[in-house]
Formats: sequence, structure tokens, C-alpha cells
Amino acid sequence: MTNIFQAHKRKGQKVVLANGCFDLIHVGHIRYLREAKDRGDILVVALNSDSSVRSLKGRGRPILEEKERAEILSSFSFVDYITFFDELNVKKVLLALQPDIHAKGSDYTEDTVPEKETVKHYGGSIAITGGPKVRSTSQLIEEIARKLKKDG
Repeated sequence: MTNIFQAHKRKGQKVVLANGCFDLIHVGHIRYLREAKDRGDILVVALNSDSSVRSLKGRGRPILEEKERAEILSSFSFVDYITFFDELNVKKVLLALQPDIHAKGSDYTEDTVPEKETVKHYGGSIAITGGPKVRSTSQLIEEIARKLKKDG
């Protein structure tokens, strides 16, 4: 896969990497990914594997299996490539692909991005994309549960 991205870079194309669980797609995800793509030519989405999501989010997660999450993401015109990772952070993917830009959502600042030193080390930059945080998937799940309990 690294050869593919090096070929894009040789063509002068800017590669952007965004990452996340993307368990239940919501408007915040769309804004994050669309703006990430606007920062470059090629958008790679590094998708947490099912085991990674379980470790990060706990019992009952993910809601959707990784293949389903990947299929949904691949249907977006602004997503060019998808890769999976099993770790709790995306450091290994960043080191392997060395994207020009590492995009993170607005729940981060450039100073709080966990992989900021990794990106700095290989000469990339960080972009915070997606506008103000709307809600998280966890909040969405809680809202659905509340509504079902209320109506049930």
C-alpha cells in the first residue's frame, strides 16, 4: 500500500490521512472527512478494526462490523482509500504511509493530537477539520437508548 501513496506523492498530489472508528456515521463524521479531503488530493481513512474499537469503546462496540463500516465509508466520493489498524492509535499507519497531512476532528487541537510528534518526526503537518463538535457516536447511542426506553 505504501507504494500507492508514494506514486501519488511523485505526481505532486497531497495525501491526507484521517482516522477513527466511524461506528455509526453521523454529520460530524461527514464534515470531518469532507474537510480533510479539501486539504489535499487523496484522502486515506485509517479505520479502527473491530478489536481496536472494542478496546477503546468497551462493551457492545462496535455496533457495525469493520467490513460494514468500510463499505459505508467507501461509498463517499471524498474517500479514496481505506486501511484498517488494530492498535489504539494510528502511529504505525502514519509511519508507514507518511501522509502530507494528518487530519483530526475538532475534539482535538494541534497540541492535543496524540500522534503529533510522529507527524512532526517525518515532516508532515496536522489539520483540525470538521468544524465544531456536533456529537459523538457514544452520545448518539445514548440518545437512541433513551428514546427507545421512553417510547417502550
